[in-house]
Amino acid sequence: MIRIYTQIEQGEAWIARYRGTSPIFACVLGFTETCLIPGISAAGRTPEDRKYTAVADAEFLYYGAGRNPQYPLPPLEAGASPVLISRAVVEALQIPVYLFNAGLPQLPAVPVINLGGCPAKCLSQGAAMDLATVNHLLKQGLLWGTRLSQKIKDGYLIVGECVVGGTTTALAILTGLGIEALGKVNSSHPVCNHTQKWAVVQQGLERIRGRWGEGGRGDRKIDFSSQLNTPNSQLLTVIDPLQLVAAVGDPMQVVAAGMAIAASRRCGVLLAGGTQMLAVYALMSAIAQAYTLPWRSEAVVVGTTRWVAEDFSGATVELAQLINKGEKTQNNVSPPLLATQLSFADSRYSQLQAYERGFVKEGMGAGGACIAAHISQNWRQNQLLAAVEVQLERLIKSQ
Repeated sequence: MIRIYTQIEQGEAWIARYRGTSPIFACVLGFTETCLIPGISAAGRTPEDRKYTAVADAEFLYYGAGRNPQYPLPPLEAGASPVLISRAVVEALQIPVYLFNAGLPQLPAVPVINLGGCPAKCLSQGAAMDLATVNHLLKQGLLWGTRLSQKIKDGYLIVGECVVGGTTTALAILTGLGIEALGKVNSSHPVCNHTQKWAVVQQGLERIRGRWGEGGRGDRKIDFSSQLNTPNSQLLTVIDPLQLVAAVGDPMQVVAAGMAIAASRRCGVLLAGGTQMLAVYALMSAIAQAYTLPWRSEAVVVGTTRWVAEDFSGATVELAQLINKGEKTQNNVSPPLLATQLSFADSRYSQLQAYERGFVKEGMGAGGACIAAHISQNWRQNQLLAAVEVQLERLIKSQ
């Protein structure tokens, strides 16, 4: 029920090490105004719907369908929220859940740990967040990664996320770190809108080009000329990974990176997501190098769904292989990419069958939650499918 797509030996060792142990689930919630661009995301039918996706998913993850929600799950073009999958697993396995508000427009109607962040502006502006806010969020991520790892006796930490528009900010971060991610990221659309995403990323990177000069922490120069379709563009100096996040990122990314860096020192870490968590892995490696922060790369894997790993309109496996490629760092390996082999092909519900047509694919740590069910309780396909269908049945009855 788990396939390892990259770094197979390390992935096998990670699974063997944590088989039968119990995880903690940390879900980092954030917001970027990038998601308000029409058509950029399908995680909410309209831009207005997408303003509430994260708070609605958080409420469902925490309480399930047995109450009248303050924020109902937003309508989708097709399919059902991946939080149904995550909720099915954390409820059945009684996994402790910690929800973190890294920067949302409104407070969720659930117990949440507020980190003092803020929503990000659209990355096309090249000024998504203040650098002081990004620095603060990194410290909060490191703090909570340490705190949560101390609660784990012999298991691992699942780090999930919910940021609508986050695959576009992930593309910006990956590109800014020198990784050729164009055409390789995923989306909630059945066919990824690469052209639209790239146009937004180009705008953001062009905006920061003039502001980034010499004298920063880093000395790597990246030639964006071929990627940005500007033949005369000059070399861009990557001053600092935190400045990159402040320019074109979102608040979840730096929190998750800090959390994973700190937690990896004491326990296993499962970065639960696809493109967005590959960007987090690349970011945590860059931050650790820039700030000389110790972490254990062998303790960290990226876990997602089969729908992401085998997305024909992206190149997730190739993207994972490119992370840290050629970097002379203490952790110069790409992450193991794992994916649950859960299938909805035989589901009774069209909302779940839509996943097999490429809709939704991932979110709210869904793939990581399934991987936890497989390695912690040895769940098989029929158990997972039944548990998710129960959640959907409850939701339908409550509406």
